[in-house]
Amino acid sequence: MKKILTFIVSLILFTSFGISTIEALKIETSSSQTTDLPSSFCYRDIDGVDYTTPIKNQAPAPTCEAYALCAALETIMQYQERRIFNPDLSETHLYFYAGGTYEKGAVSVIDAANYLVETGVPDEGCYPDPHRPYDYPFISLDGWENRTVKIKEWGWVENTEEAIKTALIQHGPLVFCAIFWKDFHYYKEGVYEHKWGPIAGGHLMTIVGYDDNEQCWICKNSAGTNWGEDGWWKMSYDAGMISDWYKRHDENATGIMYINGSYGNIEPDVPKVYIQNPKIYKTYIYGKELSTIFKGIKFFKKAAARIIGDIEIDVTAENTDRVEFYIDGIRTHIDYDAPYNWDLDTIKGRHTLLVKAVKDQNASLDIIEFYKII
Repeated sequence: MKKILTFIVSLILFTSFGISTIEALKIETSSSQTTDLPSSFCYRDIDGVDYTTPIKNQAPAPTCEAYALCAALETIMQYQERRIFNPDLSETHLYFYAGGTYEKGAVSVIDAANYLVETGVPDEGCYPDPHRPYDYPFISLDGWENRTVKIKEWGWVENTEEAIKTALIQHGPLVFCAIFWKDFHYYKEGVYEHKWGPIAGGHLMTIVGYDDNEQCWICKNSAGTNWGEDGWWKMSYDAGMISDWYKRHDENATGIMYINGSYGNIEPDVPKVYIQNPKIYKTYIYGKELSTIFKGIKFFKKAAARIIGDIEIDVTAENTDRVEFYIDGIRTHIDYDAPYNWDLDTIKGRHTLLVKAVKDQNASLDIIEFYKII
């Protein structure tokens, strides 16, 4: 009887006062110790709204902890605001400033979560990901401390279907530690279950929903849109991938983490700028874009674009007065009007392209490395 009354109260609140489906579900799950959960739920479709943010690519750096946490936090930010404004947080800032290195080891997801509580993470424009597989001097843009988003708390979720589903509804997307096998690299579509190959490593990703009809968790990876279902994938409830390897640091660790209560400078009034061309893992032959082959050539940094002949640098920017182009730290061009572009003019060799969008006293950055072959 208590179950029925709880559901009726939730339904009345939803229909009479405009409370969203997810809020009605939260009322029901927090007021009742039942297993009355919906058969499917996903932050990609809450009352027809997709609160997740676009798929990113962490390659070739081992920064999955930061990417998984930021993916969860960006979705929580949008859901809390009940609007889509595409927050873009700096995974690389979170990774390095929370103590990660490439050579000595990845950042602990516990340290990264604590950093979100104590300090917070700024937007991507403060520290864009250079996609470098090696350590280097790092520093975020001056004033990044005023552009951070924090969380109120984090915690571990019991590794059971009911607990994970309930935590998804109550807290938002969850970060999970996964052991994966060789066949995971070749996943294309459908519900993943291990079929062949040895264990290939560990990885952190984000659960954004579930579907009982397909008996799966709906997950977000950070391997770009060319992997899986445009970067998304489905993990069988019985896949056996979730690992509690953090128990060596925290006896309560289950391998599944929730974060809760985002606050701070949710949408800073600063420029946004993105290099559209060239791109990582791409080769350009007189302006024609191709996917890079032979990525393992020792001479080339793995993700750096390769350029043969002339190419136009294309940039998108908003909320800006000008875009400045820098090659290896030297300003080479300024564009005051969209579309923002520049015909690349530099010598052969490896270079760093940095663009800065500026408005008043505010600025944002983007960066990419490339090789000018001819």
